[in-house]
Amino acid sequence: MRILVVAGLCLGLSACATVTRGSNDTWSVNTEPSGAAVKTTNQFACDATPCTFKMPRKSEFDVTITKAGYKPWTGHVTHHVAGAGGAAMAGNVILGGLIGAGVDAYSGAMNDLVPNPLKVQLEKAEEHAENK
Repeated sequence: MRILVVAGLCLGLSACATVTRGSNDTWSVNTEPSGAAVKTTNQFACDATPCTFKMPRKSEFDVTITKAGYKPWTGHVTHHVAGAGGAAMAGNVILGGLIGAGVDAYSGAMNDLVPNPLKVQLEKAEEHAENK
C-alpha cells in the first residue's frame, strides 16, 4: 500500500526521491562516554559527542573519534538504497520518469547513510608503566 501511495505521488513529479527525501541526511554520532571529538574525512567535525551533522546522502567517508584517556576509534560510513528511496525510485521508473530516476540517482536522494546513528563504546587507554 505504501509503495502505491508513493508511486501515485510520483506520477506528477520528476525526481520523486529528491523531492520527498532531499539529497541530505541527518547523521548522528553517540559515544559512551560522551564528550569525544569527531572528525570525518569529508571535512565535518565536532568537539564533543553527541553530534549531529547534515550530510549528502551519497557520502562515503571515514570517521575518527578521540577522547583523552581513551583509545582512538576509526570507522567507515557508507550509503545504501533506503526502503523509501527505493520506492520513490521505483515510482519514477514504473511511471516513466526516466529523467527523475536519473536525478534521484545523481543526487543520492534514494540513499541512507549507514550506520546511522553511529554508536561507539570507547575503550580506556592503557596506562604507561611509570604511572602504575
